[in-house]
Amino acid sequence: MAAGSSDGTVAKALEALDLVAAFGRPVRFSDLLEHSPYPKATLYRLLQTLVSQGMLAYEADRGCYTMGIRLVRLAHVAWAQSSLAPIARPHLDRLSSEVGETVHLAQLDHAQVLYVDKRNAREPVHMYSQAGKVGPAYCTGVGKVMLAYLPDAQLPALLAQQSWHRFTDNTLTTPDALQAELATIRARGFAFDAEEHEPGIICVALPILSSRGGVLGALSVTSTTSRTSLDALEGLVPVISDIARTIAQEAETWRFPEEGAHPIRKKA
Repeated sequence: MAAGSSDGTVAKALEALDLVAAFGRPVRFSDLLEHSPYPKATLYRLLQTLVSQGMLAYEADRGCYTMGIRLVRLAHVAWAQSSLAPIARPHLDRLSSEVGETVHLAQLDHAQVLYVDKRNAREPVHMYSQAGKVGPAYCTGVGKVMLAYLPDAQLPALLAQQSWHRFTDNTLTTPDALQAELATIRARGFAFDAEEHEPGIICVALPILSSRGGVLGALSVTSTTSRTSLDALEGLVPVISDIARTIAQEAETWRFPEEGAHPIRKKA
């Protein structure tokens, strides 16, 4: 669609919003301009529109932009209606209590992984993942297991959007290598992260699938090489599988939205 159309304006505003969010802190206009593809006047106009609509807030005393209260409200609604987190919360608590390790709940956000909830281990370990944070799909357990269960027609577009950055010596950095790994994952029903995203961090991950086989999300148990092994994590697959299946069943009752669906309860 041509620039200047309503869709083009909305897309630019959302890109500006993403840019502010990416800093993860209050950010000055000069910093945003340095990373923005838009000219100074265009970026300023987009930011002013977002502020006027409550999607951003401007702190005049510091000259910084932050997330707006309207955006926070919408985020809470989205979390409640379109996220697995409210459904999965008690089951994550149970899994965390049983295994004593870090538990992640994730969903695909286009070609990336969105961590929608997390439970820390009894002995917490510092790692990249946090609820609300976005991470790579091609080198995380939750990301790979969700990619493995997507329809074949969807996969090429998502692979084309991966960065293929080498985080560790174990990171898969080509589509061919990942596709071979995805075939193995689908055959056995679960994925590993064998220090592919962070050194010393390993996990086992299982998909959360609808009754039609659609990918709703993924569940993982994560630990470190200093206190466990991939073989030991594989031993947790039966309990993780049981909880993933329970979450999926409850999501079906809620009619969790797959493509084109709406998050409404089924009528009795």
